[in-house]
Amino acid sequence: MSDTRPFVRPDMQAFLDTLAAIDGPKITDITLEEARASYVALHGMADRPARDLPVIRDMSCEGPAGDIPLRLYDAQATREPGPVIVFFHGGGFVIGDLETHHALCSEIAALADLPVIAVDYRRAPEAPFPAAIEDCEAAARWVSSAPRDLGRIANGLILMGDSAGGNASIVVGQQLGETPAVVPVVCQVPIFPLASPAEGSASFEAFADGFVLTKVAMEFFDEAYGADRSDPGGFPILGDHASAPPTVLVTASLDPIRDSGRDYGQALVAAGRDVVFLEMQGVTHSFTNLRQAVPSTQGDLVRVIAAMKLMLGTDL
Repeated sequence: MSDTRPFVRPDMQAFLDTLAAIDGPKITDITLEEARASYVALHGMADRPARDLPVIRDMSCEGPAGDIPLRLYDAQATREPGPVIVFFHGGGFVIGDLETHHALCSEIAALADLPVIAVDYRRAPEAPFPAAIEDCEAAARWVSSAPRDLGRIANGLILMGDSAGGNASIVVGQQLGETPAVVPVVCQVPIFPLASPAEGSASFEAFADGFVLTKVAMEFFDEAYGADRSDPGGFPILGDHASAPPTVLVTASLDPIRDSGRDYGQALVAAGRDVVFLEMQGVTHSFTNLRQAVPSTQGDLVRVIAAMKLMLGTDL
C-alpha cells in the first residue's frame, strides 16, 4: 500500500512538533490583543533577525481615513530611479503589522537590492473590508508619485505580500490596472495568497489543523474581515486577469489555502499572462517568517527573489 501522507521537510516537522508540544490556545479562545501579541512573538521566535540596513525609516502617507504608517527599507543609502517594492503584510487582515514582518522586509530589501515600503494598513475588526485594501491602494499610489518624503523615485511598482498581503497585492494590481498610477506595476509577487474562497477545497480540509495556519483561524479572520464574496476587492479571482502584470506566484504544499493560490495561477495562465508559479514543497503557510526555526525556508525566499528578478529582466 502506498504512503499517502504528505511530504514534510525534516526541519519543518521539527517546528511543527515544537508547536504541538506548546499546545497553545486557539485564536478564538484569547482576546484580540493577545492574538496580535502572540503573532508578534511567533515571528520573533521563528524568524531570522532583521538585517542591519543603511536605511530603515518610519514615515507615513495620507490615506482615506487618516495617515497610513509606512516603513522604508533599503540596502543603499541613496538610489537612482528604479523599481520600488510595496509590501503588504499578512495576518488575515487582523493580527499582522509592521513589526511582525520587520525581519522579512529587511531580508527582501537586502536580497532584491531594491527599496521596500511596508504598509501598515487598517485592520479588522476595527476597520473591516474594504478598509485595508483602500489603504494599500493609497500607499501604492503615493509611492508611484515620487513623494519628497520617500527620497526614492519609482519608475515601476512591484506589489508584494504574504497571505492577506498576497490578496492585497493582487487586488491593488487589478485596481491600478483599471485606474493607472503615475508609474506602472511591473511585477506582482503574491506569496501564499487567498485569491478565491478556500472553504471546501482539498487543501482546506487536508491541512485544517496542525500546519501553522488552521481552519479555525481562517474562519476567525474571515468573520472579522467580512469580505464580500461577490466583490473582486475581496476575492480577486473574480477580477479581470487580462491585463495582470508579470507575476511570481508562490504557494506552500502544506497550506490550507494552497488551492486558492493554485486557482489564481490557473486563471493567469488561462488569460495568457506571464507567470512563474512556485509551490514550495514540504512547508506550511507563513514559511517566509519561519526562516530561523525552519532554516531551509531561507532558500525558498532566495528563489522567490530570483524569480522576481527574472520577471524584471535584471541580473540574478
